[in-house]
Amino acid sequence: MWDSESESAGGRDYSNGVLTSSKHAVKTDGFEQRGQSWYVATDVPTDFLVQIGDSSFHLHKYPLLSRSGKMNRVIYESRDADLNKVLLDDLPGGPEAFELAAKFCYGIAVDLTATNISGLRCAAEYLEMTEDLEEGNLIFKTEAFLSYVVLSSWRDSILVLKSCEKLSPWSENLQIVRRCSESIAWKACANPKGIRWAYTGKPPKVSSPKWNEMKDSSPSRTHQHSVPPDWWFEDVSILRIDHFVRVITAIKVKGMRFELIGAAIIHYAMKWLPGLIKDRAGMVAEGSNSSNSNGSSSSSSWKGGLHMIVVATKDDIPTVQAKDQRLIIESLISIIPPQKDSVSCSFLLRLLRMANMLKVAPALVTELEKRVGMQFEQATLPDLLIPSYNKTETLYDVDLVQTLLEHFLVQEQTECSSPRRESFSDKHMYEGTQRGNIGIPNAKMKVARLVDSYLTEVSRDRNLSLTKFQVLAEALPESARTCDDGLYRAIDSYLKAHPTLSEHERKRLCRVMDCQKLSIDACMHAAQNERLPLRVVVQVLFSEQVKISNAMANNSLKEAGESQYQPMISNRKTLLEGTPQSFQEGWAAAKKDINTLKFELETVKAKYLELQNDMDNLQRQFDKMAKPKQSSGWTSGWKKLSKLTKMTTLETNETSPRIPNAEQTRKAPRRWRNSIS
Repeated sequence: MWDSESESAGGRDYSNGVLTSSKHAVKTDGFEQRGQSWYVATDVPTDFLVQIGDSSFHLHKYPLLSRSGKMNRVIYESRDADLNKVLLDDLPGGPEAFELAAKFCYGIAVDLTATNISGLRCAAEYLEMTEDLEEGNLIFKTEAFLSYVVLSSWRDSILVLKSCEKLSPWSENLQIVRRCSESIAWKACANPKGIRWAYTGKPPKVSSPKWNEMKDSSPSRTHQHSVPPDWWFEDVSILRIDHFVRVITAIKVKGMRFELIGAAIIHYAMKWLPGLIKDRAGMVAEGSNSSNSNGSSSSSSWKGGLHMIVVATKDDIPTVQAKDQRLIIESLISIIPPQKDSVSCSFLLRLLRMANMLKVAPALVTELEKRVGMQFEQATLPDLLIPSYNKTETLYDVDLVQTLLEHFLVQEQTECSSPRRESFSDKHMYEGTQRGNIGIPNAKMKVARLVDSYLTEVSRDRNLSLTKFQVLAEALPESARTCDDGLYRAIDSYLKAHPTLSEHERKRLCRVMDCQKLSIDACMHAAQNERLPLRVVVQVLFSEQVKISNAMANNSLKEAGESQYQPMISNRKTLLEGTPQSFQEGWAAAKKDINTLKFELETVKAKYLELQNDMDNLQRQFDKMAKPKQSSGWTSGWKKLSKLTKMTTLETNETSPRIPNAEQTRKAPRRWRNSIS
C-alpha cells in the first residue's frame, strides 16, 4: 500500500497500490524466506533456481517464462535442456526487486511504493516483461504508477529520485531521473501562495502534504503561516550530487530567482561539506540571509518534508570521503548562477579554500577565482586567510590573494569602461558623490582596507618576502586609499617581524606608503618609531607640521571671521584646548624637535661665518707676506691710489649722499694728480 500522499489509482489494474496478476498463475500462498533462500509456498515442487548475489530463489519455470522475455531467451536458447539454474547478478534493484517481480509472476499482490517502484521498473525492463508476452505486464503497470502517482507527488518524486542512486544507468536510460527532476523543479517553482499545507511543526507520524490537494479549506482551518520560498531546500538536499545538479538545472530552466538558487546551493554545501565552515550556525545564518529576501523564515526552521523518511537529520553531519567531496565541489562550481550576488563572497572563498585543499581541477579553480574577484569587496579577513596547500614557504597563500585582487581590478576596469558604471572610475573617490552620498566608500576603498588588514596579518610570517609584500601593497591605485594608516600598520608589523632588514630594504619597504596620507596619530607614532629610516621620519615630521599649521590657520581664519576683535592668541588657545590630549602632546614633541633642528641650523650658520672671517684674515696675512720688500714708486703709488679711491667712495656715499656725481667726478682727478706729484 502506498502512503496517504499518493493518488488513488483505482481503475488502473491495481487497487490502492496492490499489484496483482492472476492469469496463468501457480496457486500459492506466498513466499517464505529461510536464511538467504526464498521458497514458494506451494505443493508443486520447484524446478528452477535463480541466484542473485548471496540470495537464491527456488521457483517454477512456467510463471517466469510466461511473463519474462529474458527468461525465455536464457532457457530456450540454451542448448542445455535440463537447465535449472541461472545467475542474475547484474539485475538492477538486486534481490529485493526480483522478489517483487517473481511475486507478480505468481499472481501474488505486490505493494507499490515510492521506495520500490524505481527498482521494480528497472528490473521489469531487465527481465523484458513487455506487453508482447501478456497484456498488463509489469513494465506497463510500473510505468503507469510512475506517471500517474509518483510524478504527481512532491514527496514520492524525491524518494524515487533518491532510490535511483543505485540504479544507474538503468534509471537514466528509462528517463526516471529526468522525469522526477522536472517534476521536482516544477513544484519548487510553483507560487508558494498556492500551497495550503502546514510545512512545519508536524509530528513524524503525519505524512508529507499532498501536492495536488489544493482544496479551499474552511475558515477555521485556513489560519496558516505563509510558505517561505526556501521550503524545498531540505528535501532536495538529501539527493546525491549528480541528481541535485539535475534538479537545479531544471529549476534554472523554469526561471527561478538566481539568489534563491544560490541559497539552495549553500544549503546543500552546508550539509555535505562539513569542513566548509567551522560552525554550522554561521552558514545557516548566511543561507537564510541569502534566501529570505522577502522577510520569510529561514530554511533552518523546516521540520517537515523528508525528515521522517531519511536517516540523517539536519543535526547529523554525513560522512563524505575526500574523493566525493571533490566531486561535490566541482559540481557546485559548475551550477552556481552567473549573476554577481547569487551567492556570498564568503561562501565562494570557503569553497575555494576546500578546492585548493582537495586539488580540484585547475579550470574550475580559475573560474571560482574569477567569481570571487567579481565581489571581492564583500570579503572578510578571516575568509582570506587561506593556508598555503602547495607546500610554499609562507603560512598563508599570498599568491592566491594577489590573483583574486588582479581579477577584481580587471572586473573594476571593465565596469569603469562601461557607460553605465562611470561612477566607479578612479576619479570618483566615493560612490554617488553626485547624488550627495559623500562618505560612502566605493569598492576599491573597501578592498584597500581589506588588503591592508591582510598585509598586517601575513606580515608576521618571517618567510614572507619583501617583494610579495610590496607587490600586493602596490597593486591598488593611489586613489583607492585616502588614508595610509592601515598600510603603515602593515609596514610596522613587517619591520617588527623582520629586524634584519638592511637600510636599503627598509627604505624600499616604506616607499609603498605616502606620508602625506597619514593621520595625526599615525604621524606621532611614526615620529617616535625607531624601526623606520631617518629620512621617512623627517618626511613624517614635515607632513605633520604642514597639517597642523593648515589646521590652525583654517581654524584661526574661521574664528577671525566669527569675531574680528578676538586676539590671535586666544584663537590658538581655543584650538589647542579643543584638540585631544594625545594631539597636544604629539604637537609639543614635534614642535620641540623642530626648534631643536632650527637651533642647530643657526649654530651651523654662525660657525660658517666665523670660518669665513678666519679665512679672510689668513688671506690678508698671506698677501702681506707675499708683498716684495722694495717696490717701484709707480707700483706703490698705484696701490695707494686704489686704496684712497675706495675710501673716498665710501666716505662720499656715507657723508654726502646729496652731492652731485659731477662734482665728485671733478674732485677725483685732483686727488689723482696730487697723489702722482
